[in-house]
Order: sequence, then C-alpha cells, then structure tokens
Amino acid sequence: MLERSMTKLFLLLLLSILFNGCINKHGISAKYYSDCKEYYDMQGYYHKECGEDDIITYKEIRDKFKRKKRVEKGNVY
Repeated sequence: MLERSMTKLFLLLLLSILFNGCINKHGISAKYYSDCKEYYDMQGYYHKECGEDDIITYKEIRDKFKRKKRVEKGNVY
C-alpha cells in the first residue's frame, strides 16, 4: 500500500516538473509575463500582439472541449 502511494507521488512530482509552465492571462506559457509587441498603425489603431511563447491558450482549450455538431444525413430508407 505504501509502495503504491509512493509511486503515485513520484509520478505526480515527475509530471509537475516536466510540464512546468506558468499560468498567465493568455493561457499556459513558459514565462509568467509574456513579451508583447505593442504599436499603433498608420491609421492610428492600437495593436497588441502577445502569446508567441504560449504553450496553450484559453481559446485553444475552449475549442477542444466544444462538442461537434452532428450532421444529419437524411433518411436512410
């Protein structure tokens, strides 16, 4: 019993070390603060490009868990 719990603890620690990432406002990334590129274009619109160092974003997580719609193929007979 003790051996099984130690194995689980070891695997949990190993996974936490291997998948070590910071959770920030964009998702899970290698850094806590993402390097963002902020600029204004010629028309005066503000742009902010972030997330090149993200492992996974919250949008990708949401898209993975969305259910696919079933496509009706019509009557079989």
